Amino acid sequence: MSTSEPSATALEYRAAYDAQLRARVPDGFSRHASVERVGPLLRKTYRHGEAGFLDYRDLGGLDGPELDALIAGERDHFAGLGMAVEWKYFGHDLPQELPERLTAAGFAPDEPETVMVGEAAALAGEPRPPEGVTLREVTSRADFERIRAMEEEIWGVSHDWLPDMLESEVAAGPGDPCVVVVAEDGDTVVCAGWARFHRGTDFVSLWGGSTLPRWRGRGVYRATVAHRARLAVAAGHRFVQVDASADSAPVLRRLGLVAVTTTVPYVWSPDPDPADDPGPA
Repeated sequence: MSTSEPSATALEYRAAYDAQLRARVPDGFSRHASVERVGPLLRKTYRHGEAGFLDYRDLGGLDGPELDALIAGERDHFAGLGMAVEWKYFGHDLPQELPERLTAAGFAPDEPETVMVGEAAALAGEPRPPEGVTLREVTSRADFERIRAMEEEIWGVSHDWLPDMLESEVAAGPGDPCVVVVAEDGDTVVCAGWARFHRGTDFVSLWGGSTLPRWRGRGVYRATVAHRARLAVAAGHRFVQVDASADSAPVLRRLGLVAVTTTVPYVWSPDPDPADDPGPA
């Protein structure tokens, strides 16, 4: 976001996002091994993936030593589990020195993202992928493995957790519904994204969106956004929301989404076992 004051629209959207999505206890635990409240925090662990997650709407005015104790307590809790944990910090959170306090406790900032919100109805035009590319909603394990392969080709790191996660989320159950969409050129997945429909809220959140390099800038990602926005409207949701990377934020801004705040994952990880250190090469 820019340093200028947010618009009235951005403030309205941010207030709705804070009230409805932050520190929300999910409808069913399809993704979660456990969800528990610790003071102002919502502590989550996931069925697929080894990191914990800390969410909150606000910190209730905690500051100084009390805030330091809360941060250290969560670090030590996950240290006891031998598990990494992410504290999801937002740019409008108080106190303003919260990032410094997280860093002092051993949490390291990851890449910042922009929280963007848009009216689903305004985004729900006819999806227009480039010639030769088709969109398809998928539910099979085979397709989730194809998405995994595409993600690993783009990012060069393992996504072995992704098929299990997608499979569990699209399965019928009590949790928030999830729809997975692929854009394909013949047998090649060129882009994939999924949408989580947050029951009891105005929001559908959009995830994924990675696109093979040779297909970028040709409208593939925009088409997946339009498709998912149409699904959001059909399901009675007003907003779509994206935690946008630096690459996707300009595209989403052109489509009409509004930047409402920034977010930075602050991650604490257990120290590696010295026995695993191979030493100097």
